[in-house]
Amino acid sequence: MGRGTLRVYLGAAPGVGKTFAALGEARRRAERGADVVVGVVETHGRDRTATQLEGLEVLPRTTVTHRGVALHELDVDGVLTRHPEVVVVDELAHTNAPGSRNAYRWQDVEALVAAGICVITTVNVQHLASLTDVVAQITGVVQGETVPDEVVRRADQIELVDMSPEALRRRLAHGNVYPADRVDAAMGNWFRIGNLTALRELALLWLADRVDEGLRRYRAEHDIDHVWETRERVVVALTGGPEGETLIRRASRVARRQGEGDLLAVHVLRSDGLVDAGSAALRAQRALVESLGGSYHQVVGDDVAAALLEFARGADATQLVVGTSRRSRWARALRGGVGGAVVAGSGEIDVHIVTHAAAGSRGLRLPPLTGALTARRRWAGLALAVVGIPAVTAVCLAAGSALSLASVLLVFLLLVVAVALVGGLWPALVAGVVGALVENWFFTQPTGRLTVARLDDLVALGGYLVVAVAVATVVDRSAQRATVAARSRAETALLASLSRSVLAGNRGLPSLLEEVREAFAMQSVALVEAGAVVESCGDPVGDVDALAVTDDLTLQLTGRALAPGDRRVLVAFAEQAALALQQGRLAAEAQQMSAEAEKLAAGNSMRTALLAAVSHDLRTPLAGIKAASSALRSSQLALTDADRAELVETVDESADRLTGLVDNLLDMSRLQAGALTPVTAPADLVGVVHRALTWLEDPTRVTVAAPDDLPPVLADPGLLERVVANLVDNAAKHAPTGPLAVTAGRLPDRVELRVVDRGPGVAVADRERVFAPFQRLGDAPAGHGVGLGLAVARGLTEAMGGTLEAEDTPGGGLTMVLSLRVAA
Repeated sequence: MGRGTLRVYLGAAPGVGKTFAALGEARRRAERGADVVVGVVETHGRDRTATQLEGLEVLPRTTVTHRGVALHELDVDGVLTRHPEVVVVDELAHTNAPGSRNAYRWQDVEALVAAGICVITTVNVQHLASLTDVVAQITGVVQGETVPDEVVRRADQIELVDMSPEALRRRLAHGNVYPADRVDAAMGNWFRIGNLTALRELALLWLADRVDEGLRRYRAEHDIDHVWETRERVVVALTGGPEGETLIRRASRVARRQGEGDLLAVHVLRSDGLVDAGSAALRAQRALVESLGGSYHQVVGDDVAAALLEFARGADATQLVVGTSRRSRWARALRGGVGGAVVAGSGEIDVHIVTHAAAGSRGLRLPPLTGALTARRRWAGLALAVVGIPAVTAVCLAAGSALSLASVLLVFLLLVVAVALVGGLWPALVAGVVGALVENWFFTQPTGRLTVARLDDLVALGGYLVVAVAVATVVDRSAQRATVAARSRAETALLASLSRSVLAGNRGLPSLLEEVREAFAMQSVALVEAGAVVESCGDPVGDVDALAVTDDLTLQLTGRALAPGDRRVLVAFAEQAALALQQGRLAAEAQQMSAEAEKLAAGNSMRTALLAAVSHDLRTPLAGIKAASSALRSSQLALTDADRAELVETVDESADRLTGLVDNLLDMSRLQAGALTPVTAPADLVGVVHRALTWLEDPTRVTVAAPDDLPPVLADPGLLERVVANLVDNAAKHAPTGPLAVTAGRLPDRVELRVVDRGPGVAVADRERVFAPFQRLGDAPAGHGVGLGLAVARGLTEAMGGTLEAEDTPGGGLTMVLSLRVAA
């Protein structure tokens, strides 16, 4: 049995029509004769989505009981037993109830596909695992349910269900997405224009990357190695030279000339790591590329042209921008440049060779004669040449005719090699030239004269001199490479240590400056800003050397003079020092702003409580006043004096309750504005509880238990009454038939009040969600508030310095634990 196929409908936000589109596809397949069933579909009360289900076979779900609550999940075993051709499984990122066959619905879907069943499913872009952090930054909401990107990428078909943000908000306003009581909150939070636009862009970009993957896979499977110009991609080659900025700007103009093309900058590193990469210039050029919307890349290769072309083909580049060589015409004539090699091998890629101010600025230069060896070794090599030439001459003269001219030249050549190994190029050149003169004077016919009688002797002398110079140059270059390699290893180790420290985040400014002082053997290091020392370490003794970090920051070092190579590496430390300074200041600013943030959080809590109380608590007394006054004014009711007195008493009690509530709301509004703080004083918790129970329709359901020696708590009695009333009212709504209990107990420095019910309880994962505004978690019947009672309670509790948490009731149910400080 082969695998089934997976078709995914991807959307940017709820309500764009993913489920509707998936059911439409299911109906089309059913009309074509396919065996189609619906495994699980969530209509969310949307009539048009429910209409799409008509005529389709809907399989029953399996029931999983968790913490006394019956949850309905996809019946995977039932679908496998039924084994249809196509099954619709909604909400791919759903987390199954504990005790289900699989932990996640995407695992259910993979099991169905592996069994040969074709699956049609839906998912929103915010549920893709790789995008959850980005979505959290955009919306401020961390997604609790995710699906691995690879699961969606493996789908046989992915169809984007798209809708403009304005159209989606209109659909939301018309009540086609959420019920009316959730529309205002949704419009002001998740469904803001900016959020929807960003999520839509994320969905389009993610799907575009998946299309690119499919295109590359198709080209690889069909051995297509030429470029397909699906969109304009411009690659610019950077060397770290002064022409880089010119090339980047030219490439950017080329990329934008025909729409929003891609700009990619690439720098080729030599595999031996010995060629200076111009790190400072490359960093500046990288910043320029990224500021223009491009991306920066580095590749390794000895053949620069081949590496550039390989990268360009791998990136499906349509155009390649390279600069004119900075070498002179003589140098380009002797050895072809990178530009010519790129043009020769470019194929379908258009190559732009851009001239610049630095083109051809370097003339034909001889390699430098200053080697990498120390002065002591050069003097030792010169001494070896001075002593060795007379000694070798004496030995060869003593051998007489036993040694031919070729043998004599070979002996002198060995001496030149020895001198080169000891002293480098300059002593070897001296030994080679002097040796050639000695050979000509003493061993080349006619002897005793600087003339050569035979042509072959002249060729031998010339060959000896050329070989001597070549060998000396090679030895000196090898010494240079060895020195550069050792230096590079040391710099790499130093920079690697710095990188590890930066990644670990454990480098403060003082420790960083101390590491600079130790690494470069300086007496002191100081970071100076606008002439004032910000931080320093060591004893400032000796000459001062300064390195500019920014326009205002300077790194000052005292001690020895810095070599150019040291200054190049020191730039990285200087930049990190500036970053450490900035981080320290940001941390200080963050600490300074924390108090303001706490005030804002408290204000937000009060604002939420204010809104909640208005919508949640004014309704009852107003309804009582309205009902009583309407009955008193009615001429159709025959009311006795007792009835009238009872109605007047109802109006009076409701008015008193309303007056108290308005007073509390005014206090909370002042709190939210920062003009008033809760009037905390010792309060009788049991007395507050009994007053709060008068707000209930049936206070006889509640049993109150508290020790006689319960100390007073530090709270605002009015606000505390509202908290207790909301907690008991919430318990009564969610446990409408069972008994309720309110118990109080003392801890060493706090008093805990527990409101206990025997209702269905709340899952551990939803404990914090019950305190969020407008959250009812589907556990409250219609008409029982808008899910703000617990949000009010927690906001007021925290304003009084207390805490409010939710716990399981032993044996089933939910317990709200209110903790307040004991009054002194």
